[in-house]
Amino acid sequence: MAMHENLLGGPAPTHLPDDPGPRDLLASGTAPAEVAAKYPTSSLAWAQLADDAYERGSVVESYAYARTGYHRGLDALRRNGWKGHGPVPWEHEPNRGFLRALHALARAAGEIGEKDEYERCTTFLRDSSETAAETLG
Repeated sequence: MAMHENLLGGPAPTHLPDDPGPRDLLASGTAPAEVAAKYPTSSLAWAQLADDAYERGSVVESYAYARTGYHRGLDALRRNGWKGHGPVPWEHEPNRGFLRALHALARAAGEIGEKDEYERCTTFLRDSSETAAETLG
């Protein structure tokens, strides 16, 4: 039996490859806009931009940043074998940028009255990672 065989028959968890560059730059205090410009495919950089905009009260700006991070994350997930559903574990740190962007998109959608998108993103987050939903919620 394989070490990571899924005994429930669902898709295996998706683990994005580690790219420490954006994470290290953000941790060093580099402005998220600079990180996103240097690493435009990084969901983490876009999620940080979304969080910062939200904290400033710029909800529409937060929505736009979150949507960019969400779509960059979907692209990365698909490139790494994700088929549109299945676990995206929070415990695997490289997945956190996508999960944070998804949470930020749900949050901003709720704020601007996009009820259907809020519900879809909230469900998607919980289905992807209960831990992320609880941690970020």
